[in-house]
Amino acid sequence: MAKRIYLSSPTMHGEELQFVNEAFDTNWVAPLGPHVNAFEKELAAYVNTGHAAALSAGTAAIHMALKLAGVKAGDTVFASTLTFSATCNPICYEGAKPVFIDAEPDTWNMSPDALRRAFEKYPQTKVVIAANLYGVPAKLNEILEICEEYGAILIEDAAESLGATYKGKQTGTFGKYGIFSFNGNKIITTSGGGMLVSESEEDMNKARFLATQAREPERHYEHKEIGYNYRMSNVLAGIGRGQLLHLDEHIAKKKAIYMAYKDAFAEIPAITMNPYDESCMEPNYWLSCITIDADSSVKPLDIMVLLEKENIESRPIWKPMHLQPVFADCDYFSHYEDGSSVSEDVFNRGVCLPSDIKNTPEEMAKIIEMIKGLFA
Repeated sequence: MAKRIYLSSPTMHGEELQFVNEAFDTNWVAPLGPHVNAFEKELAAYVNTGHAAALSAGTAAIHMALKLAGVKAGDTVFASTLTFSATCNPICYEGAKPVFIDAEPDTWNMSPDALRRAFEKYPQTKVVIAANLYGVPAKLNEILEICEEYGAILIEDAAESLGATYKGKQTGTFGKYGIFSFNGNKIITTSGGGMLVSESEEDMNKARFLATQAREPERHYEHKEIGYNYRMSNVLAGIGRGQLLHLDEHIAKKKAIYMAYKDAFAEIPAITMNPYDESCMEPNYWLSCITIDADSSVKPLDIMVLLEKENIESRPIWKPMHLQPVFADCDYFSHYEDGSSVSEDVFNRGVCLPSDIKNTPEEMAKIIEMIKGLFA
């Protein structure tokens, strides 16, 4: 069988192993340690925010953000519908109710128009979780303005957009809380892990406390609150420190992949790349995606099946959360007032293409020619 070409797999360098070896040499292999502290400081410095808390997953970071925001059972929380389920699952951990907000066509991210209509129906809602899909920033200023108008806290799910900027400002730093993911397929990885960021030192200290089983500073084990086992290990933080050194390099390579696809498919009117506003956004280009015109004889499944025959990984666009059976009873607000859904349309017509930065020029040419051949 031909060599597997991945959608987005980890790319290791040399520094990661140096940091990991240091953890072993000093016997800091248990949770927490010097690498965790350093990774928090280095990540916070990179995105230019005050403080960070290294956690076991991006999902854990969202959960901690919801706890800090004061979400309680029975509350409504607005969340992007075109995203991975980790964006909204933690809402349910707290017994709150997700209300899903459609995407808008310019970025495939949360629609400010739909968000405003949601607030008109649920004005008491105090928390919004907006995701930056596939490394493209949402219209963060517009979303933040609406949140501020209604006195709501914005949690920015930047799990996929580390290193992307909106109007020159790093994603993950627009809301009161931001989160990043270092899952194996992200632009940098710690194998598994995440980060919560905020300007509030007090809140980050509280997050670390809750994520370390809420143990009180007593000689014995004292607990006044329910805690969680959410802290990142010193070994994984070492991997993250090594990866962070190469983040800008990874972004540049991801952009080259996106541009290669964009240039190659420019001659095929039926194909459109995942969009962003070039005047104010610089994505991290984590995944290169396309949509195919609805009237085209070529369908997304045709591309995925063709690539899979050659051991090349691709996948559908995220299935919107409001279409998931587990969330069938949740309210949903579409971008268009007539009820037509941007997120459903993108899901039905979209494909995530191989975006691994280790792909060779020959492999990229092969992928592109295979897809172009379907439209010949």
